[in-house]
Amino acid sequence: MGAKIGFIGLGNMGGPMAQNLLKAGHDVKGYDLVPETLSVFASHGGVVCAAAKDVVVDVDVLISMLPASSHVESLYLGEGIMSLIDASTLVIDCSTIAPASTRVVSEAAKARGIQMLDAPVSGGVGGAVSGTLTFIVGGELTALGAAKPILQDMGKNIFHAGEAGAGQVAKICNNMLLSVLMSGTAEALQLGVDNGLDPAVLSEIMRKSSGGNWALEVYNPYPGVMEGVPAGNNYEGGFLVDLMIKDLGLAMEAAQDKGASTPMGSLARNLYINHRKQGNGRLDFSSIQKVYNREDE
Repeated sequence: MGAKIGFIGLGNMGGPMAQNLLKAGHDVKGYDLVPETLSVFASHGGVVCAAAKDVVVDVDVLISMLPASSHVESLYLGEGIMSLIDASTLVIDCSTIAPASTRVVSEAAKARGIQMLDAPVSGGVGGAVSGTLTFIVGGELTALGAAKPILQDMGKNIFHAGEAGAGQVAKICNNMLLSVLMSGTAEALQLGVDNGLDPAVLSEIMRKSSGGNWALEVYNPYPGVMEGVPAGNNYEGGFLVDLMIKDLGLAMEAAQDKGASTPMGSLARNLYINHRKQGNGRLDFSSIQKVYNREDE
């Protein structure tokens, strides 16, 4: 028998995640600020709530997927829904936010005897749709044990990073590395093309050589090289430049907080910020390729 699940934040990521929970046989009610997303959710069998406070009552599990730290803190603390959540409800926040914000909200949950996990995801919109997301979890192991059956209905990989906030730290480390390898891959591809190489041939050479990486394997940034990726669709869809900049900002905050040195992450963030200034904020992050293509920028 399925669980009773509340889901707040039904956008590009949250919407498909909630749909997969419905497919798995769970009873899911949800809320989002955008009416169109609620219509899609309802068309897949979800129960639409009029407000966030209506989502959190009488559920076994409450999941949130929101854009930024301010939204998560506002939801749980500013709107006061924490006081409405029953102590038996397991709370899972899948947003990618500052570790410090996660710890603040988690402490508020703990004070009320509520088990809460931070479980940011990797895998993008494609992974959300296909149910193959990776969940990077921070929080108590007992809570993770209870959450696993639900997470497995939305993803295929679940990692326990450590205590509350650890999931966020691991996620921003991953995305900082992702930004570096994507911008480096795009730079190398453009260098080859400028010197007369076929980007598909060069991609295969590097993929099988010491420069091989995830971008070359499954997310090639050069147009026309790989099917089914944003580069083949004018960089539409996928993980937005705006969101990559947000995550890089979180990485820089974490680095400053601990006095860590992140020169490559800082450079990648500057590249993406300049890329956005050219009007590319709503494109997929692999569109960083356009920075190196002199015909584009």
